[in-house]
Amino acid sequence: MISVLIVEDSPVVRDLLISILESDPQIRVVGAVESGEAALREVGRLHPDLITMDVILPGMDGLEATRRIMEEFPTPILIVSAVWVSTEVEKTFRALEAGALAVLEKPSVASSEDDVRTRELIRAVKVMSEVKVVRRWSRNTRMEGVISPPDDLDITKVPQQRFDIVAIGASTGGPTVLKTILSGLSENFTLPILIVQHMTQGFIGGFVDWLSRAAHYPVSVAVQGQEICPGHAYVAPDGLQMGINSFGKIALTRGEPDHGLCPSVSHLFRSVLQAYEKNAVGVLLTGMGRDGAYELKVMKDQGMMTIAQNKESSVVFGMPGEAIGMNAASYILPPERIAQMLIKLSSRR
Repeated sequence: MISVLIVEDSPVVRDLLISILESDPQIRVVGAVESGEAALREVGRLHPDLITMDVILPGMDGLEATRRIMEEFPTPILIVSAVWVSTEVEKTFRALEAGALAVLEKPSVASSEDDVRTRELIRAVKVMSEVKVVRRWSRNTRMEGVISPPDDLDITKVPQQRFDIVAIGASTGGPTVLKTILSGLSENFTLPILIVQHMTQGFIGGFVDWLSRAAHYPVSVAVQGQEICPGHAYVAPDGLQMGINSFGKIALTRGEPDHGLCPSVSHLFRSVLQAYEKNAVGVLLTGMGRDGAYELKVMKDQGMMTIAQNKESSVVFGMPGEAIGMNAASYILPPERIAQMLIKLSSRR
């Protein structure tokens, strides 16, 4: 039985969340509170397996509550937020940085048991409750600025070749990892980067804004037919498969979901395989499932450079774990080392 603490100031939404979660026999709501202060008291008393957290709360908001909980009572936290409130979206991504695991859109009062958001919430609670979170220290030293590539990072496993593009796929836990990687690349980084990040629909714009403030070069939502530029990062938009053609232009399609996902990492990696022969880098980060794992193996077999995030730094070791199990990764690295590797590879351009 998964025990859940709900933190939500709206009585209507709070009751709705209780109804949705307790409709599943494997989930039990052990508490429901309306403020960050109450959440701190109850998490110490109830020790829930997971917390659903709103970010806009009276008094102590959800961002500060997330920070305090991760410092004092490390617990898996799932942000349940409203996408249409810009200040809430901003705080949502800051809460992920503070230690929350993922973000979902609040279900509406009109939601039924068969609603996609309802099923997604139940599934997320089940998966996230099993994640082993670690304490976040209040004076935690964080990587600032650009990473200097260390001399001991050997890249002799791949032929001496140039690389023209980086394709990155991520799911659960990906936003903060992507921020670590992108913020570690200098403004002189020359490779274009294509990113598929699995995310609840409606949050991609806010996610890109958040990444842009950390990166040293432009990050934008990809546009159909857009010609990619060196030193730019492009994030797949909601509900569209993103690929790249041989002319270096972004191709967005409303194709069938791949692994049930749209956009999917597999679709992106396949298009890179077709367009770039050996001159590309594939990176598979933390996430549920196996999206992109097989395609990363094909990329490696074709002579491309492939990187998978290591288990120790992954929130969910599904996607990179599947890839590693297939021997699909040239390197298995934590986020900071992935940034270092990309800096070294870009120097070959």
